[in-house]
Amino acid sequence: MDKFEHPLLIVEWVNALLGSLVNALHSAVGIHITPDHEGHFIPPYMVMVMLIVAGYTLLGLLIKSRLSVENPGKLQIILEDVVSFFASMLKEWLGPTGVRFLPLIGTLGMFLLAANYMGFFPGLMSPTSSINVTLGCAITTWTFYHLQGVRAQGPVKYALHFMFPPGVPKFLAPLMLPIELISHTSRVMSLSLRLFGNIFGEELVVAILAYIVPYLIPVVVQPLFLITSGLQAFIFVLLSIIYLQGATHVEHGDDHGGPNHGREHGAPGHEHGDARDMAEMALV
Repeated sequence: MDKFEHPLLIVEWVNALLGSLVNALHSAVGIHITPDHEGHFIPPYMVMVMLIVAGYTLLGLLIKSRLSVENPGKLQIILEDVVSFFASMLKEWLGPTGVRFLPLIGTLGMFLLAANYMGFFPGLMSPTSSINVTLGCAITTWTFYHLQGVRAQGPVKYALHFMFPPGVPKFLAPLMLPIELISHTSRVMSLSLRLFGNIFGEELVVAILAYIVPYLIPVVVQPLFLITSGLQAFIFVLLSIIYLQGATHVEHGDDHGGPNHGREHGAPGHEHGDARDMAEMALV
């Protein structure tokens, strides 16, 4: 891959400006960091993440000064539609109370969308083509949905749901416990590797084609990657919501209720349990 890569000027500039400071701060707390093969203390993917954070911060400050209820601008309308899209997904899977997870899900979706599309601009790269970024997003999602599961059901009941999943006979508990533990642990690897593999593969294909046949072939395949990059961000967000639904859905009664029992309490019913399994199988 290094053969097809070229130095990014923005990475050179950021390291020239902040690289020594970052190294000094790490050394002050006893952490020794080794520069990469180009002598960068701040790796390219971190520079791209910093650009995304700075870009969204500036966008937030810009739109904040122009918010209007009676006469919203085009940018405000677009952002409201984006928020409504994430909110509708949360309500569909988690019921009316699902919007409380909008800050995390919305931020995750917007970050991944920008990160995936960043590589289409000259002089930039997609930070999600680094396993470090996708692994960080996966661990964040994994930790968050477990914490919310404990918060919604209590530590004991949440731990028991690994042994007694809805609809599974109780005598299968000794078998279900290791299966559920392996399943939940593998979600970190599944989320991170799926996103990393697709985005890294896209950049690798474009780099190789540009090296062999400059200009023409890369332009032909770019529209396809525009679709798949957005799709990968959507898949990551959808699976995060599905995992939240499975962790926070509280069962009522010993018989776990009927298929519409959850909806009577403002939450999705058991049919979403089947939909969750189908979605996971379809998106692997």
